[in-house]
Formats: sequence, structure tokens, C-alpha cells
Amino acid sequence: MRSSHQATLWSVTLSTLSIFASLTVLFVLTTPLQAQNSEQVEVGPPPVHRIAPPTASASARELEAVGDQLEADKNFLDAIDYYEAALRKSPSSAILMNKVGMSQLFLKRYKNAIKTFERAIKADKTYANAYANMAVVYYQQGSYTKSIKYYDKAIQLDDTQAVFYNNRAASEFVKKQFEKAMADYNKAIQLDPEIFERASRGGGVQAKLPSPADIAHYDYVLAKLFAQNGSADRSLHYLKKAMEEGYPKIKDVYKDAEFSALRKDPRFAELMAAKTVAIQE
Repeated sequence: MRSSHQATLWSVTLSTLSIFASLTVLFVLTTPLQAQNSEQVEVGPPPVHRIAPPTASASARELEAVGDQLEADKNFLDAIDYYEAALRKSPSSAILMNKVGMSQLFLKRYKNAIKTFERAIKADKTYANAYANMAVVYYQQGSYTKSIKYYDKAIQLDDTQAVFYNNRAASEFVKKQFEKAMADYNKAIQLDPEIFERASRGGGVQAKLPSPADIAHYDYVLAKLFAQNGSADRSLHYLKKAMEEGYPKIKDVYKDAEFSALRKDPRFAELMAAKTVAIQE
């Protein structure tokens, strides 16, 4: 484990409210957390610097702490300035490079982020979070095979992070590798039973799933996972979502072994008897 520099982690979850699934990014710092389709693209104002530049007398630790707060406040340009100032005082810090890359990723400067994460990996080839964040960039760009490759390496280096499995599962799901995705989601839940709830409360950007049918399938997979892990409430929640999304194989719930205990719950019978109608977008 790294000392006071808590690793920066991204978590990707898929929302099921529309044919666009929310790809939620959740990160952990030493400080508190914090396009839609149209014929016209709305362009927001460019990011601006909001505070004074870093002072030369500040230590690397002090500069990093300010950068962390600025990133938590979503002042990403200023955060980059402070992280880079800290890097000038501690030029071999893979952790600082990773934090610069995170801010660049938030600004959707993907080419810059890739170069920065490459620097972090070169500085410390055992730094799992730099590989994981590189994977996020490739996910955002739709390069799911590359994303999986980098998550593989991150998990090889650190197999205790639920977010790594959760994120890799998202890429696998988009590639329709459902069995692999289910195994990774299951591992993520075992490591962190609250991972879906925590991630869903984070800020996010949107990414298009292959089809509405895949969204429904995703809900069914989560229902199965939570049933398998003994979480009846969550399982019923996602099972209802799968029905609302029109999952065509919903009757499999009567034969899939993972639902054997849930089928004894009176609420299961009520849900199935209600025959929830698919919600039309």
C-alpha cells in the first residue's frame, strides 16, 4: 500500500435508465470526494484558471494537497498547475503523474492523459492505478480490448481492488463477454458489497451501450449476482429493472440456480405476478 498518497481509482458503472448508460467515474483521494445526441452540439465555455499560480516556496506535499482540493472542487486546470509544480520538486513521483492524468481525463484531454499515464507507468511499473486509469481512457475512447488489457495488468499487480474488476466487467459487457463480465462483477461485489451504490452516487459522463437489449441483460446479470450473494432487496430491484427494460428471457429466473433462495421470498412471487410491463422510451 502507498503511504499518505491514497491511490486514485476510477469506477465505471452502467445505468439502465435509457439506451444511453451512464458510465460513472468514482475516484478516491486523500481529500474528500466529492452529449446527448442532437443535430447540434452544445459547446460549453472553456475551462479557466480560478486561483493564483503555485508559489515557488511551497513544498511538494503542500502543492499536492492544494491540487487534491482543487480536483475535488473540479478546478482541473488549477489542479494540473499545482500537481505539475509538485512534480518539479519531486520529478520521479508516479503518484503525482497519475493525478495530473486524472485531471486531464476529467477535461477529456485523452491524448494528454495517455501520455501522462505512460509516464507514470514508466516511473513505476508496479503502480496498478496508473494502468487502471489508462484503461479508463481507452474505455472512454471505445477501445474496449485495450481497456481490458490494461485492467488485466492492474489486477495482476493488485487483485484486492473491487473497482478494477468492476471496470473490467464494464468493458467486457460492452463486448458482449457476458460470462466474464458476470465473474468480474461477482468478484467486485465480494470485495466491496456497496460498490454499485457508491458508484451510482458519483458524477459521470455518458456512453452508448450496444443496444437496449444489452441494458436489460445487464440488469438481469446484476439481479442474479445479488441473489447469489444473498442480497434479496438488491436482487429484486435489478430484476424489476430487467423486466421494465423488456428482458426477453425473464422466465429463466424460475430455473437459474442463483435465484433458488430468492424464489422462496414472497416479494419474488409478487413481482413476477405483477408482470411488470417494459417501459417505452
